[in-house]
Amino acid sequence: MPEKILMTPEDVGRALARIAHEILERNKGADDIVLVGMRTRGVPLAQRLAATIQSLEPTSIPVGALDFALYRDDISSLEHRTQVQNTDIPTDITDKHVILVDDVLYTGRSIRAAMDALMDLGRPRSIQLAVLVDRGHRELPIRADYVGKNIPSSRSEKIKVYLHESDGIDRVVIVDPFHPHLNPLSSRERKLSRESKGGNYYEYGK
Repeated sequence: MPEKILMTPEDVGRALARIAHEILERNKGADDIVLVGMRTRGVPLAQRLAATIQSLEPTSIPVGALDFALYRDDISSLEHRTQVQNTDIPTDITDKHVILVDDVLYTGRSIRAAMDALMDLGRPRSIQLAVLVDRGHRELPIRADYVGKNIPSSRSEKIKVYLHESDGIDRVVIVDPFHPHLNPLSSRERKLSRESKGGNYYEYGK
């Protein structure tokens, strides 16, 4: 499937290294920091950030994994196919600087669900958010504190994050469903895949 590469393995590595340095700078060191990865791809990203921070500071950074499936606001529509995974946070998060880690920030609804799940586990001193990609289109007033790359996109486009731990390679790509090679319609059918505005036609297959 044709995909446009937005971040190479080197880009991903540099972005995570920069985020790790920004975390240390903002929090004036690594004391009382807990990294919590949002399942699924947020977990390996949190582990990598912790490893980088520990290479810079003589301290151990707790890393947890958070499942927030039951806190989603669309749980009723997903109930029949929602798979609940384990939440595993190896330390008390009360009075700690908890840094949520995820791969892509989109509408903000998953982050809201994750924060609700965290608050049921303790009362952090602060909750910060680190994401590899911010693609925009927020539906809630949520902003990332640390961003690897801002990627402007349309709602029809898909952002895919591949990580070495699960996919064998680090890469971020964008897929346009209206791309000629991705559109399931034939070229003849796709030619009239358009919308009308005051008599003007816009062909999305290009």
